[in-house]
Amino acid sequence: MASPLRNLITGGAGFLGSHLVDHLMEAGEEVICLDNFFTGRKKNIAGWIGNPYFELIRHDVTEPILLEVDKIWHLACPASPSHYQFNPIKTAKTSFLGTYNMLGLARRVGAKLLLASTSEVYGDPEVHPQPETYRGCVNPIGFRSCYVEGKRIAETLCHDYMRMNATEVRIARIFNTYGPRMLPNDGRVISNFIVQAMHNEPLSIYGDGSQTRSFCYVDDLINGLIKLMDSSYSFPINIGNPEEIEILQLANIINSKLRKDLEFKYLEIQDDDPLRRQPVIDLAKKELNWSPKISLDDGIEKTCQYFRKYYSS
Repeated sequence: MASPLRNLITGGAGFLGSHLVDHLMEAGEEVICLDNFFTGRKKNIAGWIGNPYFELIRHDVTEPILLEVDKIWHLACPASPSHYQFNPIKTAKTSFLGTYNMLGLARRVGAKLLLASTSEVYGDPEVHPQPETYRGCVNPIGFRSCYVEGKRIAETLCHDYMRMNATEVRIARIFNTYGPRMLPNDGRVISNFIVQAMHNEPLSIYGDGSQTRSFCYVDDLINGLIKLMDSSYSFPINIGNPEEIEILQLANIINSKLRKDLEFKYLEIQDDDPLRRQPVIDLAKKELNWSPKISLDDGIEKTCQYFRKYYSS
């Protein structure tokens, strides 16, 4: 009988990482969870501690580490603006040095590496919706650039390692994702609205609320990452839900879900905040046989249930 595959998940105690831990552990694989706990939480993976197939290491990916693994899922990097802008230099180092260190590890041990990139590489897009061939409209010196340019250089490093060292890489450009284990203070719009509504506070709308996003439920996203890792496709690929929705409409949905009738608080739109965001997922359908299954209505209901439990415990 073959030994189970050994997976290294950087950022494994975070929102996305902990869901990936669950899926891989339930599939009978071995998992090493690497996290510095800046935004990750030990309680997200507490149920696996003590399992002989699971190992937790407190480590910062900006420092090298030597491990024997088959697959590297490189998810480590704060992804919400409030967190990645807290220390922008550290954020840029995490994307550049963290990816450099993980690629070096992948080359040494012959592991396959999946990079969690982002739709933010498209910036405030001049092409809508966004296909993988679009090269983006990014401000390299703006408040978001520590994260955006960090992910862009991370993609560059992946392909240079592939060209120079034949390292196997997979690149997921992840669009807005939501679901259980989001942090209440992470500044993302769905968690913001839910938390504000639960505290009977006005819902914060930046600008006039006409800007759009496309929201993918976390289980669909993880399924897409697993399909990508198992595929032979080595170029960037969009993983997200192509259903586009205005922020104002989203606020009304959450008001309704939580049986609230809260007013909106209109605030000045943030610098470099994209006005529209919607993925083209034709490549994911063709190369991965993947498309999201969970509707926004069902996903928001599950997320509201999580936050109800979070605040009642």
